[in-house]
Formats: sequence, structure tokens, C-alpha cells
Amino acid sequence: MKKLTMLPIASNLTGSLNFNQLSDLVGDFEWHTLDHCNWSELYPYRPQVQFKIGYTKNELLLQFDVAEEQLRGNYSDVNQNVWEDSCVEFFISFDDRKHYYNIEFNLIGTGLIGYGSPDKSTRNRLSTAEIETVQAFSMIERHSGTDKRWSMIQVIPLAVFKFDDTSELKGKKIHGNFYKCGDNLKNPHFLSWNKIDNPTPNFHLPQFFGELVFG
Repeated sequence: MKKLTMLPIASNLTGSLNFNQLSDLVGDFEWHTLDHCNWSELYPYRPQVQFKIGYTKNELLLQFDVAEEQLRGNYSDVNQNVWEDSCVEFFISFDDRKHYYNIEFNLIGTGLIGYGSPDKSTRNRLSTAEIETVQAFSMIERHSGTDKRWSMIQVIPLAVFKFDDTSELKGKKIHGNFYKCGDNLKNPHFLSWNKIDNPTPNFHLPQFFGELVFG
């Protein structure tokens, strides 16, 4: 099981925010790579993806950096099938993987957030109003003949994790995983930070979450 420490950010993230300002706040933080190309025999394409994460008193700040051959951002409404687009995902559990939140955003900032147990019949989506409290900032680069690059920074209010107590985070150990997918891209792929040992593609397997510690 992989482990990482999420470092505190000395900012309240008030006022009007922008991509460069937020990127500077985590500029010295460590990049982590999504180096597991799960189900590579069927889906060998491997985009280059890395992320960094930190937290304030009231938010998580999560930055992804992606280089891939195709960009797709078809879905523009909350809780649509964003995993079919160029999509990054963060799953997080505060109760030892009994329940978890799946936070999924495509490259144009359309979000989907669900919560429940690993039994998908028990899972429910958060409301549009709740999901839209997550601020997403995207930066896209397109160059002829090379991979396209895009970066996204998400400011995720701790209030999104409404079924858990997030009042005292420092030193707390939880679990989660980070993903990149694109089910309807010309080369579908299923990358993860912590390895998934399952015969078929499935991110909803919290037994394969890594350990996250609030430093």
C-alpha cells in the first residue's frame, strides 16, 4: 500500500482565486505519479499524469497535471458521465474504507461526486449545489504533433465530506486513491496511484486505496 502525507497550506483561500495563485501555494509540494497502468493487456495506453495535494482549515487543494494524445470534454452538466471524457478522479474514505466519496472532474471542470459503500446500489450523488461548491481551474495547452497538456486545480471544501467529521485533520490517517481515465477516448485507459489488483476495470474498490496522512 502506498502512503503519502498531505501538507498544510498557510492560506484561507479567500477572495477571488486563480490558477497561478493556487499553483504557487503548492509549488514546493511533492508531485506523485499515477504509474499503475491497470489492465494494460487490454488498455496499454499510458498518459503521463501526476498530482499534488494539500489542505487548509476549510479545503483540500488538489492539482493534476496531464499529458495525453486526445482531449475530450463533452459533458458540461453536473453528475453527467464525465469518466467518458478526459477525466481525473479522487476517491477518499474517512472511515477505514467502509464508505467513500468519488470526486470526478473532466478537463473543462464538470464534476460528479458520489458517496456510499462499495456496493454501488447504496451509493448516491451529491446535489448540484453541493458539487458546484468545488472550484475547478483548468489550463490547457495544444501543440501540433505532440501530446496535449492540461492541468487542473480543484479547491474542495471540507463541507463536501458532509457525512464525516473533518474538524480536526492534523495527524489523521485516512485512505484514498487517485485516477486518470477516459472511457470514450480513442485509446481508453485506467491509471491509478495505488495499484488495483482486479481482473476487470473498476475504480470502486476501496480495498486498494492507499494511506493518506494529514501532516
